[in-house]
Amino acid sequence: MGFLSGIIGNASTADKEEVRKDIDKLLADNEEIDVAFKLIRDLIVFTDKRLILIDKQGVTGKKTEYHSIPYHSISHFSVETAGHFDLDAELKIWISGAQMPAIQKQFKNDDSVYTMQKVLAAVCSR
Repeated sequence: MGFLSGIIGNASTADKEEVRKDIDKLLADNEEIDVAFKLIRDLIVFTDKRLILIDKQGVTGKKTEYHSIPYHSISHFSVETAGHFDLDAELKIWISGAQMPAIQKQFKNDDSVYTMQKVLAAVCSR
């Protein structure tokens, strides 16, 4: 998955070293990036300790929101695949004690959402 996939909404794997440079100030001592995905300008980063969602805002993308979720706080997650009329696949993540999903991300094809789901299943079962 390359540049075009990112533009049309598919998650593409991001280079861990480049991501580390961008978020090094956010990482705890000895925290390691397992895998990162780029979704247009945003990033979804799985570390050995938590999930970090990076939301670039505004036209320039200078304003950034960093959302950190420890894995033990994730109560469950779901994947909704694309259909005939609804072409987007969706990943939803619930946080402990919440009735509604705290995180909802849409993807333009099922492959990206399946990859994300596999990573979530692996890290949440640690």
